[in-house]
Amino acid sequence: MLRGSRSSSSRRGPGLLGTVARTAVITGTATATNRAVNNAANQRAAQAQQEQAAAMQAQFEMEQMKTQLAALQSAQAAAVPAAAAPAPAAPAQPDLLAQLTQLSQLKDAGALSEAEFQLAKAKLLN
Repeated sequence: MLRGSRSSSSRRGPGLLGTVARTAVITGTATATNRAVNNAANQRAAQAQQEQAAAMQAQFEMEQMKTQLAALQSAQAAAVPAAAAPAPAAPAQPDLLAQLTQLSQLKDAGALSEAEFQLAKAKLLN
């Protein structure tokens, strides 16, 4: 009779339902935390990839500009001797302005240092 006379209130500790509920809460919290950490890492990786792509694009544009600048300088040197260089024709002005604008944009984007910008600008203007 001693065994049967015990009531359910004499048990110690949480019951089975309480343990299951606590485990579910812990598991849910761990899952949410894991997802948040993974999302943050994915966002950082995507941002780094975008920055790298932008830097590569800026480098490519800078190389194109250098090539165009060298070709323009070669053409100018071959067409006109340095001592008798006439004033540039009107159509060359928009190209020069476009090149200066492009140089300024590259400098603002961080693709060119101040010294590189000044050197390229001086080459364009001479």
